[in-house]
Amino acid sequence: MDSSTLRSADAAGHAATLICAAVLLALAVAMGVGRFAFTPMFPLMVRDGLLDSQAGAWLAAANYLGYLAGALTAGRLRVRAATLLGLGLIGTLLTTAAVGWTGSLPAWALLRFVAGALSAWVLVATTAWGLGWLSALGRANLAGLAFSGVGLGIAAAGLFCMLAPAPGRSSSTLWIDLAVLAAIATLLPLAAIFKLPVPPAPPHADAAHADATAQAGTGAGKGASTGGLILCYSLFGFGYILPATYLPALARQLVDDPYVFGLAWPLFGAAAAVSTVVASWRLGHVNRVSVWAVCHVLMALGVLLPAVWTSLAGVSIAALLVGGTFMVITMVSMQEVRARAEGHATLALGRMTAGFALGQLAGPLVNAGIARMSATPAVALQLALMLSAAGLLASGVYLLYLSKGKP
Repeated sequence: MDSSTLRSADAAGHAATLICAAVLLALAVAMGVGRFAFTPMFPLMVRDGLLDSQAGAWLAAANYLGYLAGALTAGRLRVRAATLLGLGLIGTLLTTAAVGWTGSLPAWALLRFVAGALSAWVLVATTAWGLGWLSALGRANLAGLAFSGVGLGIAAAGLFCMLAPAPGRSSSTLWIDLAVLAAIATLLPLAAIFKLPVPPAPPHADAAHADATAQAGTGAGKGASTGGLILCYSLFGFGYILPATYLPALARQLVDDPYVFGLAWPLFGAAAAVSTVVASWRLGHVNRVSVWAVCHVLMALGVLLPAVWTSLAGVSIAALLVGGTFMVITMVSMQEVRARAEGHATLALGRMTAGFALGQLAGPLVNAGIARMSATPAVALQLALMLSAAGLLASGVYLLYLSKGKP
């Protein structure tokens, strides 16, 4: 091997490391802070008398709607993925800080809506730009480490909200502090997209596509349909949102120790981060769609468990099953759809994210509809969880069928 080849390989390794770190930090900021930080911050805002449960529900709904709007627009904006990523990150910093600068519910609802839209932009743009670069550099195996950024961001925001509160420090100040920390983490992603704005086409593109298709195990050719996969991802959004919303409340009914609640969110994020890394090790041996199918089945068990076993152990295992699969599903599904969509990756990923957002919106609405016909809210939640689990199981069976090479 001559010196030029060595220099080329060394440069590719450095570029892959930069891209991986940039994706990890971008997802940590946009998703872990911009999208999910409200979960651990909400009790602090309630403590300060700024919100109650009903207002918190409205803010959560605004974020879901924003995520849907962001998903619908991400693939239609006539900008490069790197530009969309940069705009999303900068907007996330501003909206996070602005929660601490304002004090009215309508303003917070607008900010949470915008934050939801920006998080969808960043997820779509990061996947198109980051996975494009890793694929071109022959380092697609680093996707698991890159996608661990979501879980790490969730864990970091949870630890911040557990450790930072002190007498005399309001939740408004904490929102601004969190934005400052996020701004520091954003410096590397912004530098990376400035230095490497457009992923090159991978060498031997036809062979690379053939390898991706073989790994998918579906026999899909160029321009293969992604409609069924998008539907499965939408059912994932529907199945995931109910336990993500109500498991903390169920745990609170069973345990009074506030330290447990403070630690629960960081542990959930850590499980999500570790799961993507572990899953990526196995992707060289099994195809992506099979992993996706198994994760749907495991998540279905996690969703169903609180409906049939209402105990601290049941809720804890459910949280582990849901938290340990939701980012793996996101990672492998985004990789699979991107491989199938090829030149239309941003548009396809936007549609996929929109499907998830619709499913996420439908979950609470279905639960509310069932509650109107049920004796108690607890019975309604049990029925809604069972319906969510059924959707996950059905989509898991479809994905398993697809992974065996069926049309």
